[in-house]
Amino acid sequence: MLTGIHFLLTYRCSSACEHCFLFGSPDAEGTFTVAQLRAAFAQIAGVKSIDNVYFEGGEPFLYYPLLLEGLRLAKENRLKSGIVSNAYWATDPESAELWLKPLIDLGLGELALSHDSFHTPVGKQSPAEAAMAVADKLGLSAYTMCIEKPSVTVETKGRKKGEPIIGGGVRFRGRAAECVIGDLPRTDSKKFRECPDEDLANPSRVHLDSFGNVHLCQGLLMGNIWKTPLAELVKNYKGKAHPVAGPLIEGGPAELAARYGLELAAGHVDACHMCYEARKNLRGKLPEYLGPAGVYGESPA
Repeated sequence: MLTGIHFLLTYRCSSACEHCFLFGSPDAEGTFTVAQLRAAFAQIAGVKSIDNVYFEGGEPFLYYPLLLEGLRLAKENRLKSGIVSNAYWATDPESAELWLKPLIDLGLGELALSHDSFHTPVGKQSPAEAAMAVADKLGLSAYTMCIEKPSVTVETKGRKKGEPIIGGGVRFRGRAAECVIGDLPRTDSKKFRECPDEDLANPSRVHLDSFGNVHLCQGLLMGNIWKTPLAELVKNYKGKAHPVAGPLIEGGPAELAARYGLELAAGHVDACHMCYEARKNLRGKLPEYLGPAGVYGESPA
């Protein structure tokens, strides 16, 4: 049952992190207009199971007035709300309070902040620390998200002896599949028989961008709300019948590659890496279900 909508309020970001799922950057295109935001909330109201919305990016604080309107609409529709941010705006406690207080007044319930070396150079003060302190002062629930540079360890329990494990929390899709992999060890791709991160058969939350794309996972689409109403998409969604989600449900990235006869590399760093490569190869064949172009590091047509 779908309970959450995570707005990709913009693909634009103040940074261009190496690990970004979405190829966010200062030049990325795709930002909601006020009219689109209001239209999306009107459609959300038609899906009674939805009880929460999040605003993400890119970096949602880059469009602060739009963020305020989104929270106002969430409050008006009695939806719980949250924001994911890199906290670039929290240059000092006083500034952080100026940014956060109006959002709290509009009912913001939770704030998730990036706090790692991808977002703040080693040795420099993370703006997330100032934002966390102010959130605590104002009574706002907040937490940090930490993704580290990938590292390799060798596990001997519960796995084949000497099998490498990639640590750090990076999921190798989007820009990470091009910039972070380096010489990390590969695993036989035939072993990737399931999706470890998303319940594609019964999604509880999806991401929505300004192009109308409803993402089951970044770049894997349920459909488009500017073409088909959200309520209809949700009602008619059958994971196993979806041309991309179906094979992933049945047998993971290995099944997706086999189903479409894709000739991929013999090994991949993880399931996300293989899935992303397979989907990128299928973009031309299934553009309705794989997009937008920017999420795959491609220029819009």
